[in-house]
Amino acid sequence: MTKRRRRATQPTKPLLKAPQRIGFLDSGAVVGELRQIHEDADDPDAERMPADDELFGALLYAEKHAQALRSRPEAVQRAAALKRVQLWEYVREQSEIHQTRAVEDARQAGAQWIELAPAMAVNAPSAAYNKAKRQKAVELLDETLERQRVRRTPEAVLQAERRLMREQAAERRAQEVAQLHHALLLPVVSRLLEQREFLRSDDDVDYWLEEIEAVLPHCRTPLQKASLDRYFDAALRALSKLERDTAHPVALNEAARLALAAAVELQQQKR
Repeated sequence: MTKRRRRATQPTKPLLKAPQRIGFLDSGAVVGELRQIHEDADDPDAERMPADDELFGALLYAEKHAQALRSRPEAVQRAAALKRVQLWEYVREQSEIHQTRAVEDARQAGAQWIELAPAMAVNAPSAAYNKAKRQKAVELLDETLERQRVRRTPEAVLQAERRLMREQAAERRAQEVAQLHHALLLPVVSRLLEQREFLRSDDDVDYWLEEIEAVLPHCRTPLQKASLDRYFDAALRALSKLERDTAHPVALNEAARLALAAAVELQQQKR
């Protein structure tokens, strides 16, 4: 019987099971718990244990003074050792993230992969490059609905980086469009408010024009700009509804008609 060949896994394909990571951890609190265990065990040197935010030093202390816990029940010793394991794993994860950022800074400063190789404890520029790409996977998510961590291969990381660059470029374009729209919106809205007394109104029209009037002088943050745009759309909807319901133009003079026409044209351009 012919043995079925195993299909090769695509280098960019996500792992079937998301890799387990500690991620965020209040390491200071865990070090504090370790400190308390040593103090409860009457460790004579407990006061020499580094501060809670000195993670590496605190771990070295806990390792060196593990014997001070021998008088405590096994459950306590086990808890202390497990906390050390957890903290070392956290240190390992964080070291990958921070080394990746250091490599990126070095590359931006003109460092070549041949220079980075010995600093990264590898023997060749290609090995330094591959190691840097694998570590970069720690900070990247794939495009699946589950948003899993990217597979730790250079190919997968490159694919994820290209996708991230496309997303960032799209976000920049969207921001540029939004800024341009806001620049066009300000004079149109101001002109509409100037003609407010020459526009027919009801409760809805008055409400949305008052909202525009309130936010317009302080329209600086993205949220305020988005609010102005939303109020503008709502005011035009209210004016259009009033015109349909009354069967009369809402603009009472030529200046108001031109201001309203400019507002409607800008709204249609946005669509």
